[in-house]
Amino acid sequence: MVGPVIDADAQKKILGIIEQGKKEAKLAFQGKAPAGGYFVPPTVFVNVKPEHGIAREEIFGPVLAILRAKNLDEAFALVNGTDYALTGGLFSRSPKALERAQNEMLVGNLYLNRGCTGAIVERHPFGGFKMSGGGTKAGGKGYLENFLFPRSVAENVMRRGFTPPDEA
Repeated sequence: MVGPVIDADAQKKILGIIEQGKKEAKLAFQGKAPAGGYFVPPTVFVNVKPEHGIAREEIFGPVLAILRAKNLDEAFALVNGTDYALTGGLFSRSPKALERAQNEMLVGNLYLNRGCTGAIVERHPFGGFKMSGGGTKAGGKGYLENFLFPRSVAENVMRRGFTPPDEA
């Protein structure tokens, strides 16, 4: 079950990215989308290269681009080499690999040995950085402070000379 995307503009953008992906990489799977509404068919691409647009876009829809890495060093370089940093995930039985992911994967939300969608409100603050956001976390500590008007006042308190009598 795959729900609709947010609106017609999102649907059009994602379908355009899918068409571009078909020119760059190999289409491994494309499901069916229901008629009507803003549905996008689940789509999987393989043989994707880091420079392909399908690997360089932040896609909020059911599209998966699979890139191959020879080892964790290359995998982390691929993750960290993108312009976006919202969510990442790693499945591994190796505690060392999981620790490396925590230390080296530069993403806003890192999920280890679990699905990487479906942050739970009040348990998993959500937000990314780079082009995926300003680093703030929806639902996290201090989140509401991001909506305040930040203001700084600086005054030189060393006064020299005449002080008006009505202000003394």
